[in-house]
Amino acid sequence: MARRSEPEAVVGRYVVDFPTLFVAVDWIERHCVIPDGFHRGRPFEMYDWQAWCTLNHYRVREDAEWIPEAPLLGTAFYYRRSLIIAPQKTGKGPWSAAGVALEAVGPSVFAGWAGRGDGYACSDHGCRCGWEYEYAPGEPMGMRHPSPLIQITAYAEDQTDNIYRPLKAMIRQGPLADLMRVGEEFTRIVDREDGRIDVVTSSAQARLGNPISYAAQDETGIWTAQNKMISVADTQRRGLAGMQGRSQETTNAFDPTQRSQAQLTYQSPRPDIFKFYRQPPDNLRYDRRADRRKIHAYVYAGSRHVNLDAIEAEAEELIAKGDIAQAERFFGNRMRAGSGRWLDIDRWRARAQPREVPDGAPIVLGFDGSDIDDWTGFRAETQDGYQFTPAYGPPGARLPTVWDPAEWGGQVPRGEVSDALAELMRRYVVVRLYADPPYWTTEIDQWAAEYGDQRVVRWYTHRPVQMQAAADRLHTDVTKAGSSFSHDGCPLTAAHIEAVHREPRPGGRYRLAKPDDGRKIDLAVVSILAHEAAGDVTAAGLWPKPRSRPKVIVMR
Repeated sequence: MARRSEPEAVVGRYVVDFPTLFVAVDWIERHCVIPDGFHRGRPFEMYDWQAWCTLNHYRVREDAEWIPEAPLLGTAFYYRRSLIIAPQKTGKGPWSAAGVALEAVGPSVFAGWAGRGDGYACSDHGCRCGWEYEYAPGEPMGMRHPSPLIQITAYAEDQTDNIYRPLKAMIRQGPLADLMRVGEEFTRIVDREDGRIDVVTSSAQARLGNPISYAAQDETGIWTAQNKMISVADTQRRGLAGMQGRSQETTNAFDPTQRSQAQLTYQSPRPDIFKFYRQPPDNLRYDRRADRRKIHAYVYAGSRHVNLDAIEAEAEELIAKGDIAQAERFFGNRMRAGSGRWLDIDRWRARAQPREVPDGAPIVLGFDGSDIDDWTGFRAETQDGYQFTPAYGPPGARLPTVWDPAEWGGQVPRGEVSDALAELMRRYVVVRLYADPPYWTTEIDQWAAEYGDQRVVRWYTHRPVQMQAAADRLHTDVTKAGSSFSHDGCPLTAAHIEAVHREPRPGGRYRLAKPDDGRKIDLAVVSILAHEAAGDVTAAGLWPKPRSRPKVIVMR
């Protein structure tokens, strides 16, 4: 890494013409190692874009003053926080891990302006590796933080491994092992009594309110108000303010329908936020393979470990599933709307083909129940893929099996729901009922005892893998050409399906979420359960065989 000399330095394609802690980049490349792969254990040499982002994050204000009795911490730097938007697998995780190591035990704090002969020696800062760095006159100098309290933060525990896993490898395989002791949930800094690196998610409320010196916030493009991660970011920034700390966000390109933390940061007009977003040229179209290759080459430029053929294969697989928006965000580094909506309501409405389902017909049911807030309802599906909201009550005055607690004095009439199911069991041949247990465990146990636990099956919607697979199956059968799926055009169900949004989760997964405006999605969940029940019954060959007419023999 070239050190700054007047008037500027060059880092690959980037020109550095501002004062910054060049020592930080050189320290990382001397102390951090490649965490995995065939080059595991070799020195971590920053790509040009990684070095550029590091140098900007540690850009020093030209008017920063060195006060030996009370050194400036975060206020010495030009940027209070940073946002890096880059595609999947471009190297954000290991780079963030290297930044955490720097903040923990490296020269991350402004230590004045260098004179002739000044330098940084690891031996002066508790490190026994013997490395030294000579400053150019007038260059900003760095020193270790006196009390590093660092949080690696993500939406879910497995996502924190994007940063913490490579950090642990860097510590164990290089000179950092002299300065830090690795644990599963936190790393202790050896020569700082209270210094530590914690791994936290939204569930760690007690730790989230603590004063901290640095926060590495991963995949903030999926931090939303619905999953309470916006409040996590706010809480962390309050903790940072107390210690003149700073933070750094990394994420894939976000979906602008989600109003994520990354979107809020990106749209902020504040001048003290550094933003790095390599956006491909607008004239290149992601749905054209030749253009897509150019887009990938542009956004992955400099990340030498990336194989563009592998990236193209992953993108093509998502496109084949009908999710070009997700592919373009993950691999094309473009902010694309539309992927936030689970199902195009026009595609759903186009499947409406209302018809009567006679009593005695074999059906399956889906059920999702609430109590005082969300809706409760049943949805049915026939063997040939026709879905409808069954009705209950006396002939000529039947009502849909849908209950909005607001219309029942604020609470769902549980006895009436059970009576409605009993009527459906009598009127139809109910082969299977998939019922989501929360809030209705007692009733579902009673139904299973009365109608048989082979017919009444507890199907938990909070299982992310199974629920996404079930949602994908209904989505596919609604949208693919040649599908026989149809439905009754129920306006209540359509309203709930239109409201459903996909809330991104780690690893390209998602969960179904309500919109911010308070609309409900319960009947969409019921439709998914009914369709899943129909598919499972078909796969198991459990639909009743149609009765054949008796053969009539004519005697002559």
